[in-house]
Amino acid sequence: MPDQKAARRIVDIMTGTWQAQALYAAVALGLADHIAGGRTTDEALAAATRSDPDGIRRLLRLLTAMDVFEEAAGGYRLTPTGELLRAGAPHAMGDLVRLYGEEFHRAWGAVVPAVRSGTSGFQHAFGKSLHTHLEVPEAGAKFQRAMNAGNVFFPEVLDAFDFSRRDLVVDVAGGSGLLLGTVLRAHPHLRGILVERPVMVPVARAHLDAVLGTGRHEVRAGDAFAGVPAGGDVYLLSRVLQDWDDDRCLTLLRHIRRALAPEGRLLVLERVVPDGGEALLPLLYDLHLLMAAGGRERDLAGYRALFAAAGLDLASVHTLALETSLLVAAAAR
Repeated sequence: MPDQKAARRIVDIMTGTWQAQALYAAVALGLADHIAGGRTTDEALAAATRSDPDGIRRLLRLLTAMDVFEEAAGGYRLTPTGELLRAGAPHAMGDLVRLYGEEFHRAWGAVVPAVRSGTSGFQHAFGKSLHTHLEVPEAGAKFQRAMNAGNVFFPEVLDAFDFSRRDLVVDVAGGSGLLLGTVLRAHPHLRGILVERPVMVPVARAHLDAVLGTGRHEVRAGDAFAGVPAGGDVYLLSRVLQDWDDDRCLTLLRHIRRALAPEGRLLVLERVVPDGGEALLPLLYDLHLLMAAGGRERDLAGYRALFAAAGLDLASVHTLALETSLLVAAAAR
């Protein structure tokens, strides 16, 4: 007789993507916004989304079992999970769900050729790299909105590192400026420079102007692999190294080492693969990075080796939310 527990485990793993796609459907159809707006019944939601009533009922039944919605007074209401799917809600994650349900879902469909070749699943699925895809303004903006939705750990950086005696913070490949804005808003004495691809410069400038005003920050278009602004006493790399192989990472880290002030620090935010691989989320993201960009997560030994080759020492490690880590590096003595 087969091991029933093992068989159930296979079924649970196998159907996990169905839950992910049901969540994506909720975002694509705007169900959380419709429910928040008072359209709470199967019929009202079917009409609002121009969907088949039976299909909507079955989708909502599954989403209710998944604790995204809950039944209430003949209809549905949002759970705390569902609240995160509303457009414009604090810490909304709908853009992240959309990216994972569309581009990344297709990239994972190429998992076998990606593993066999070591080339990203995105490349196999779309015929181009993720980084090339993101040069299209609409795609780049969509990606950055999604990344912002997953940055719930940024405020924890303020508690993990003392910025009080620093002056200039340089955010390398800093996206829309959310991390730099978080740091500079909490420490009014700081100045900041953000370096990004040209397509992201207007987005980052608009965000930083909105949260900081003008005069304390500068947004520069540039290729960080060609060089970074000199003189910063804090450099930020948030989920950048994960996208690249060791050679490219070393190029970037050596640029930062040369630019780093004598007592400066490099702050790296990444998921670190723990010894023994007992934590699932970093391992999932490690394979996801192969699917998405041909990148990888690394263990602490891997980061120490990269830092050492670039003339840096790993000074401290701090645990943040969502199994993310803050690695603080200094110039090697």
